[in-house]
Amino acid sequence: MGGEVKEVKDLASREDKFEKIIKLSKRRGFFWYSYEIYGGVGGFITLGPLGVLLKNNIVEKWRKVFILPHQDFIIEIESPIIAPEKVFLASGHLKHFTDYIVECLSCRRKFRADHLIEEKTGEAGLEKLSELQLTELIRKYDVKCPECGGELDEVRKFNLLFKTNIGPYSENVGFARPETAQGMFVNFNRIYQIMRRKLPLGIAQIGKVMRNEISPRQGPIRLREFTIMELELFYDPKKPSCDLVQQVKDETINVLTEEDVAKGVEIPRSVTIEEALKKKYILNEWNAYFMALAKIFLQELGVREEKQMFVAKLPEERAHYAAQTYDQVVYVERWGWIEVSGHAYRTDYDLRRHTEYSGKDLRAQRRLPKPVYLEKVEVRPLAKEILREYGKEVLKELMKLIARREENLVKQLKEKGYVAVGLNEEHIKVEKRFFEIVEKREEVEYEKFFPHVAEPSFGAERLFYVTLEYAYSEKKGRIVLRLPRELAPIKVGVLPIVSAPELISKATNIYLKLKDLGVTVVMDSEGSIGKRYAQLDEIGVPFAITIDRQTLSDDTVTVRDRDTWKQVRIPIKNLSLLIKKALEEPKKSLFELAEELKVSPR
Repeated sequence: MGGEVKEVKDLASREDKFEKIIKLSKRRGFFWYSYEIYGGVGGFITLGPLGVLLKNNIVEKWRKVFILPHQDFIIEIESPIIAPEKVFLASGHLKHFTDYIVECLSCRRKFRADHLIEEKTGEAGLEKLSELQLTELIRKYDVKCPECGGELDEVRKFNLLFKTNIGPYSENVGFARPETAQGMFVNFNRIYQIMRRKLPLGIAQIGKVMRNEISPRQGPIRLREFTIMELELFYDPKKPSCDLVQQVKDETINVLTEEDVAKGVEIPRSVTIEEALKKKYILNEWNAYFMALAKIFLQELGVREEKQMFVAKLPEERAHYAAQTYDQVVYVERWGWIEVSGHAYRTDYDLRRHTEYSGKDLRAQRRLPKPVYLEKVEVRPLAKEILREYGKEVLKELMKLIARREENLVKQLKEKGYVAVGLNEEHIKVEKRFFEIVEKREEVEYEKFFPHVAEPSFGAERLFYVTLEYAYSEKKGRIVLRLPRELAPIKVGVLPIVSAPELISKATNIYLKLKDLGVTVVMDSEGSIGKRYAQLDEIGVPFAITIDRQTLSDDTVTVRDRDTWKQVRIPIKNLSLLIKKALEEPKKSLFELAEELKVSPR
């Protein structure tokens, strides 16, 4: 029997933090794998009652850092999860949003090819390789199926968009968004008008996205459905400076530049934001500003500076829309460095593409130093004649062409005598006689341009997991979840030391007062006080208030600190103020706050 107990203890000691957090999360209601009664479906998790509160607190913390201090020029919207096919044709996702897939020839299971090679060889940065090169690596290192050990097929591309139909018509193809960004881009013009045509303009969005991951096997780290917190900052490329960067210029960040990554350097440079801009490690001030905020944000989630860094993507690894990208990565015990946010300089790619594909002008405008006179040529299609001769679809496509490239149309009409319209894989020639060309001289006070875009993008569920891992600790054989006070799902536990009616009555009054204060609070009178303390520690409750026999005589209670297990005795009349100050000033210890209220530690 003794040998069996020792073996169980040895197994427990070999568990890594990920396994411990999974067990804790299932037992206490943070999260678990979805559809478990049917055997589960990879890439989906269900958040329990504590998980919902923790995730919501992380989301609100993000709002407090990225949106609320900038309300004069950053606003939040909410757009649909499903979008028509043309949105993703314009954005490039239909062509570029792919991963490499490989199938086992024996069990027919499918996997991310680059992940299998990384697991076998330790090689990283395989995103830049082609299908053929990945297949060659699989053969070279004899990579087998991780499930059955079978031989693997040739590597091929797999598009990660979830496809659906909008309504009952099969031709109305739609896709679930893999990011919230396109909702900001397609609505840019309307929001630009609402915000009185001023730049810089930030549009933020928090919402569910879907990516049809090939073989997600990392719990909350890689999901098929998750929440993104994203911000698109639109600015005039002729006025690229960010005044706010002065507030963070001395903030240090750890970076691996493109040059470092290309050379295989693994130890990051510690540089100030000012230095990173001066040395062109970061190409624009807005991205630099958001990277500084991202570092601070992660620190407030509990991740120390030395456990996070920014890693540049090489040109061949970057998304198709980006001129520069840094991934913010955090070190976790099981997987090493994992991405928690991306910081992309998207230039004007998205607005330009959506203008081209929609025929709607998504440019901003800037006032010229002084008015200028321009010779302008306007192409006016003779709509009735075109409709009669060519039909409605040709007229519709022609109007789009006119909206996005009038100068080219004039050139075509003068040189070729017709305009070629693409329709159903055909090119229809609309002759010059169906157009009126008007030349005129105009006074112009404004010029139009496509804004450039700086984008910080965060995955909420990854941050949720990272927050749990960095909060997880063990003390004297017990789990203590040291969540930052602001993020803790439940802030206070109210504990009558025994279930005596007079103590329960006092505890209930305190419980109700704290609820009225807007604090998430629980009351528990069952079991030993030590066991109840342990249960609160395990779910990260920062403070436990104990009502005992002394409370009945002098109207005082003890307040216990989760992290130190020390207590202060405080009059009930000061309790609400102490808790309020403790939540508003999270860097101050309970004892510093008690001292300010002239209460001595016990």
